[in-house]
Amino acid sequence: MQDPVADMLTRIRNGQQAGHATVEMPASNLKYAIIQILADRGYVGGVERLDEGPQGKLVVSLRYDKDEVGMIRSLKRVSKPSRRVYVGVGEIPSVLNGLGLAVLSTSRGVLSDADARAAKVGGELLCTVY
Repeated sequence: MQDPVADMLTRIRNGQQAGHATVEMPASNLKYAIIQILADRGYVGGVERLDEGPQGKLVVSLRYDKDEVGMIRSLKRVSKPSRRVYVGVGEIPSVLNGLGLAVLSTSRGVLSDADARAAKVGGELLCTVY
């Protein structure tokens, strides 16, 4: 697999469109950190780490509103292996005028756009969500 983060985002997007309650994926610390940020902001219900086999799995519970429409409207990968996107603290984008979320990989770990601005650090812009 060339881009595990893109695979994770695609699994979440496809699972939500199919109406699944949970999705499974191979585990990694980066994926776990990204999903924790999505869970803290209410885009997914939560994440559980299963240590089955040598790598383990992540089980992500998806959230839906009262009309059974997924909480995530758009989930896009920004920085890719073929084209890395780095932003400084002043260049961190505001997704949907602050209603959305950008996830960055910084020197202080994986942070949301608001947390990165507060910590005054830039980094690699991993994905945007709204």
